[in-house]
Amino acid sequence: MAKPLSDSVVARGFRAILAAAVVLASTAPPVLAVDAQVKIANFTFDPPTLTVKAGTTVTWINADDIPHLVSEKDGKFRSSALDTNDKFSQTFSTAGTVEYFCAIHPHMTGKIVVTP
Repeated sequence: MAKPLSDSVVARGFRAILAAAVVLASTAPPVLAVDAQVKIANFTFDPPTLTVKAGTTVTWINADDIPHLVSEKDGKFRSSALDTNDKFSQTFSTAGTVEYFCAIHPHMTGKIVVTP
């Protein structure tokens, strides 16, 4: 007949399993932010400068009652005209600063600062 395990043997086994789980959890890759928003309102981008980690998708939402068009300064991306409540999204994979403006209202400008 098998001998029952003592409480101390069971406790040691449980602690070993728990320690292994902690090690595995601590070696998991960090989760990057996957989304952020820029509100378009009163002829401004809010926030005017947004800092995100590489891999983040930024969504612009037009809260104005007139159209706006989000355009990267060097032409790397450009939305269609955004009417009220329309959205445009862009994913930023590379670290650096991205400057953009409204192609309909060029005085409206903003920046996305992408960190590694």
